[in-house]
Amino acid sequence: MPSSSHRPRKRFGQHFLHDPSVLQKIVDAIQPAEEDFIVEIGPGEGVLSRLLLKKSPRLEVIEIDRDLAARLSPEFKVHQADALEFDYSVFPRGVRIVGNLPYNISTPLLFHLARYAERVRDMHFMLQLEVVERMVAAHSTPQYGRLSVALQARFKMKKLFHVSKGAFTPPPKVESAVVRLEPLPRILKIDEDLLRKAFSARRKTLRNALPGIDFAALGIDSGLRPENLSPEDYLRLSMNSIL
Repeated sequence: MPSSSHRPRKRFGQHFLHDPSVLQKIVDAIQPAEEDFIVEIGPGEGVLSRLLLKKSPRLEVIEIDRDLAARLSPEFKVHQADALEFDYSVFPRGVRIVGNLPYNISTPLLFHLARYAERVRDMHFMLQLEVVERMVAAHSTPQYGRLSVALQARFKMKKLFHVSKGAFTPPPKVESAVVRLEPLPRILKIDEDLLRKAFSARRKTLRNALPGIDFAALGIDSGLRPENLSPEDYLRLSMNSIL
């Protein structure tokens, strides 16, 4: 249970995970080994960090809250920094990234982390259930969007298990889930500007959302909408786009 000396800060989206059974399930899902290099984002008071450290001594953490960072264990390196702006290329290839990501910045943080897909071995995150469902959504479903495409172009993803609100202090207003991301053998290089433009007009047909593209030459129906295309379709558009 988090100590009463630190009051969770709303501006940092702090909800401390305290349920021992959930913490153990996360560790079991990660299966940390002695040789692993692990980076934890948002360790809070270090409850998960201490469990990981028992299995893998090569642990570093990123914590934006100066007070929490100062109180974390000297047994591992602490980066007092904003995870949204952090350069993850400073870590060795094959790094394993874990964390209970702040829900108020989870989507932009996932986009940021996706750029380092070729450097990581895997990532395990606790996130808002709605975000996890968007991440793993199939195309042509309501949850499928820009985040789905950007991540599915880089990772194989699996929703592992749900976590109830009562596992946190203070409890969030939403349900949560743990998800695993593993880089694909072949990462699809999709144009981020094209993807942003497509899904900013997701209610329009492709011919109106992305003018200037010869969809017929690519074998894509221009009457479809952005959510109807797979990541592979967006790769073809990226390779032939004149945007």
